[in-house]
Amino acid sequence: MKKFRKVLDGLSSSSPGGVASPSCGSAAGTPTAHAPTPQDIHVQETLVSENFQICKTVRHGFPYQPTCLAFDPVQKILAIGSRTGGIRILGRPGVDCYSQHESGAAVLQLQFLINEGALVTACADDTLHLWNLRQRRPAILHSLKFNRERITFCHLPFQSKWLYVGTERGNTHIVNIESFVLSGYVIMWNKAIELATKAHPGPVVHLSDSPKDEGKLLIGFESGTVVQWDLRAKKVDFRIYYDEAIHSVSWHHEGKQFMCSHSDGSLTMWNLRNTARPIQITYPHGKILKDGRKESCKPILKVEYKTSRNSSEPYVIFSGGLSYDKSGGRRPTLTIMHGKAVTVLEMDHPIVEFLVLCDTPYSNEIQDPYAVVVLLEKDFIVVDLTQSNFPIFENPYPMDIHESPVTCTAYFAECPPDIIPILYSIGAKQKKTGYSHKEWPVSGGTWTLGSQTYPEIIVTGHADGTVKFWDASAITLQMLYKLKTSKVFEKPKAGEGRAGELVEEDPYAVQMVSWCPHSRLFCVVGISAHVILYRFSKHDANTQIMSLEVRLQFDSEDVISPSEAENNPCFSDPSSHSPQPPGSPGSGTQDSLPCLKVKNRPVRMPPGYQAELVVQLQWVDGEPPQQITSLDINSAYGLLAFGNCNGLTVVDFLQKTILMCMGTLDLYGAADPYQRLTRSPRKNRQSTSDFCMRGLSHFYSDSKKRIRTSYQSLTELSDNQVSMDMERSKSPTSDHVNGHCTSPTSQPCSVGKPRITGVPEGPRLTRRGPGRPPFRKAQSAACMEISLPVSSHTEESRENSFSRSRSSSVSSIDRDTKESVTTLQFGESYGRKGDALPTACLWVGTSLGVVLLLPISIPTEEEERMEEPITMGPSGTVLMLKGSVLRFAFLDCGGALIQSPYEVWRDPNGPEDPDRPRRRKLVNFSPSSSQEACSDGHLAVVCSEKQAKVILMPTQAVLFTHNITESSFLLRADVVSVCNSVCLACFCANGHIMTLSLPSLRPLMDINYLPLTDLRIARTFVFTNGGQALYLSSPTEIQRLTYSQEMTDNLQDMLGELFTPIETPEAQNKGFLKGFFGGNAQTFDREELFGEAAAGKASRSLAQHIPGPMGLENMKAAAGGVVGDLARARIALDQRGERLGELEERTALMMNSAETFSTHAHQVMLKQKDKKWYQL
Repeated sequence: MKKFRKVLDGLSSSSPGGVASPSCGSAAGTPTAHAPTPQDIHVQETLVSENFQICKTVRHGFPYQPTCLAFDPVQKILAIGSRTGGIRILGRPGVDCYSQHESGAAVLQLQFLINEGALVTACADDTLHLWNLRQRRPAILHSLKFNRERITFCHLPFQSKWLYVGTERGNTHIVNIESFVLSGYVIMWNKAIELATKAHPGPVVHLSDSPKDEGKLLIGFESGTVVQWDLRAKKVDFRIYYDEAIHSVSWHHEGKQFMCSHSDGSLTMWNLRNTARPIQITYPHGKILKDGRKESCKPILKVEYKTSRNSSEPYVIFSGGLSYDKSGGRRPTLTIMHGKAVTVLEMDHPIVEFLVLCDTPYSNEIQDPYAVVVLLEKDFIVVDLTQSNFPIFENPYPMDIHESPVTCTAYFAECPPDIIPILYSIGAKQKKTGYSHKEWPVSGGTWTLGSQTYPEIIVTGHADGTVKFWDASAITLQMLYKLKTSKVFEKPKAGEGRAGELVEEDPYAVQMVSWCPHSRLFCVVGISAHVILYRFSKHDANTQIMSLEVRLQFDSEDVISPSEAENNPCFSDPSSHSPQPPGSPGSGTQDSLPCLKVKNRPVRMPPGYQAELVVQLQWVDGEPPQQITSLDINSAYGLLAFGNCNGLTVVDFLQKTILMCMGTLDLYGAADPYQRLTRSPRKNRQSTSDFCMRGLSHFYSDSKKRIRTSYQSLTELSDNQVSMDMERSKSPTSDHVNGHCTSPTSQPCSVGKPRITGVPEGPRLTRRGPGRPPFRKAQSAACMEISLPVSSHTEESRENSFSRSRSSSVSSIDRDTKESVTTLQFGESYGRKGDALPTACLWVGTSLGVVLLLPISIPTEEEERMEEPITMGPSGTVLMLKGSVLRFAFLDCGGALIQSPYEVWRDPNGPEDPDRPRRRKLVNFSPSSSQEACSDGHLAVVCSEKQAKVILMPTQAVLFTHNITESSFLLRADVVSVCNSVCLACFCANGHIMTLSLPSLRPLMDINYLPLTDLRIARTFVFTNGGQALYLSSPTEIQRLTYSQEMTDNLQDMLGELFTPIETPEAQNKGFLKGFFGGNAQTFDREELFGEAAAGKASRSLAQHIPGPMGLENMKAAAGGVVGDLARARIALDQRGERLGELEERTALMMNSAETFSTHAHQVMLKQKDKKWYQL
């Protein structure tokens, strides 16, 4: 069978109908007579499968869809629950832990076991979970599943092991926290209310024990009924009935009165001496109208009633309660009432929950509130209550990743050590002011800088055009620097032709970034088909931004030659044009405009990244430019290259000229391996309503911010296209992900349209037919692909556009097919087979799996480099792979990674020394000087969405080939360094993460990590050195993971400790008189009431106990790490010391009792000594 396949491969490598490059045979696996074999390359590969293991490390950002909040006032750690079943536990900076319920049920409520290192969660599937926090990665110890009743509210008194659980039926159950089983003690709803009451009181919405007497439980029902239940006597002390529904209840610390918040926006105060009616009813935001009626107000969802030592006036803090008339145009509010002062804090997002932080954990002491934690739908703030203006604390956590939706990510490990401090110093000037000067109140846990730390930077691009640099060292995340790319352009104004269409959109959305940390060059690609080049400077500048405009829209009859593009660099002068709708008279000359207008005046730029050059693609013949699908920049060469589905553009950013602007077909020259059929003449131009950024309204479902990307699949093509290759029609590789069109056979730039019944077939549509949307689907979800529906009135018939078989390297492709440039890489290589020395080259990969090499001739002298032109052109070299090309990398013959040459950074605005003129300092990693084993040549690693190949240059012989996947396709591939070696890391659309050895392409790891349930993952997944990767796990969170066994083993030492041994503060001494006249009545023994001996066992059918995945002892053993071992050893020593002390005390007691016994025995002996036998 293998021989038969080789025969087929040999037949498929022939060219029956076209002219193929001689290198095609080599690329297909048929080397020339003198081509080296794999045995000629002796590379000692050190990586084995034991070096790899997948493990999630840490999650950054704001918890997505938060639902609840809890705080441990002694440990000072905070927990946030989410709708997807996640729990986020936060402490001091560095203490940040994420855990997930396996069920994925929403977390309804959180309850800390204060100062016990444990947490109880109540989920929407009516299950209670007990989490152990005395380890770096929390785990569930016990679960309790309610079968017949739904959980609505939970309350755990301080220093109690009995949890009160209220249900939807109005009953209150009691759970033993230690054993996690139900007590037989139940407070039934029909016993809590009066027998004469006919209506059901509704679900339990509040439970709390009286601060004055722990044996009294206050139960609040939704209907407005409040009951105080005497737990000892098992009867009701009093009942309160109110007409409005209750949302929350809060006690005064003395336990003599409490406050309720209601659905009509009112607050009621109740005194226990007279419960017939409230002693006070207030509508904080409701006014009395002229006719005597009160304004109707929104519900007050929560109220907190806290007392302070420094003031006789209590704090009343609540959310909601605004009048309906005012709330229409107002934002959500948090109101702080302190005496007569009423402060209303407006929030940017709806309030989910808030907590008042107090100094004491005891409910019967003066509370002394010092801060309010406010959990919003999309933000998290803490308000300082100790200052009169109520400032907020500066948040140390990266909660603003989603300030604008993330559209792309980049991850750089092992950066130059000086880059983080300099970015931080520049970014510190951008920080807001007005924060509270006090320390962040959530300061629990411990975290130390691990030993294996190195500089790491994460770059995120956003929909509003901003780019953020984050310090990701030591598994933390901290904002370094923020760059706004929109400042380069003039703001679109309504009514200015085409610009008017962009006012309500996001035309500056970042599509991809390219960054060289060594030279500090930074390049941004935007959704409006623009590229911005930035240089870093420590000094401010006042310069004019240079602009180039490129016409990259090709037909066979109107291709712009490279020479023409060189001689006409098209410097931008937008002011000389007045935008006209395409197709209008004179549009032939007025149409060549970009989507955005660059500022044509000197612009003051602060220190940091300063724009130097903007390259924009023009509208051509009434069509907007296609989105850019690939980008690379090289500081040593001074070149910038980008491509899309129309072709390739290379810009010399030192001379500010366009070096090359060439269609993809012209890159082949005579080496085109495909037969391309002729097409019919062009049809009508596009309608005037289709503008460049129209697709963004479909890009965000709310037309503003929410990112929505979608795959483009071949199911959109007509079912009547029966001549299409069946294998290709079933292939998932027709989707567009990861910055390019991933399908080797799809039409990247055309949208499939079903035929209209009853319309005869006509000629094929041209590439710019009336049915084309502004942005064709040649781009990826990774680059914010814009998917446009095709309206029915623009649909036209079209025929099959390609018939290439995957098993053949030669195809017949219609000229209507556009081949996207999917990846670009500058580097030192051999442009032709006969080259003896490496030169600068540009490697080009396309969506059809073709690899092209473009050698570049660059003047060596700096003066000549700034004046002499650079020459480059296609070399005719063609290599073939299955699927779209994703990644290039270069190794020397010893297997070491060859970095691209770069220019050492120098400040462009720094003061010049007349004695020492500044010159460019280049660092070049030439393959001929990087090894001694193989004096000439290097290895090129090429990875596509289907397979990977290792090619020996300059012979272009394929040394190793590995078919990575057949049933799926790759979304991301990177050559990374792990354990002092290199490997190829791949993320597949079926959720598998794979690593391959280099250069032999031997599989090392294949783990089904994550099913591709969300295209956000495909858009943002990225690998980096050191065995790390990241992706956007939700619209607001970044998930980092490691695929290195070494990092997995050391992860426990890198994570923070959630629990630290702290002595529980002692309760205050109330004094004799207060304790005698009004103190706590008597000690309350809950065990005596709720234990099995007194209350019996609960019904087994009511709830089911589920033991955790690991017992307590296993949990303790699983908490690894040196610090954990030391802590456990210290605890064991303490326990041993306690046992020794107890043993010593017992020994002393035994000795005392022995002495007493000896004394008594001696006395008895003396008493009976002189008695006769008959006297005994």
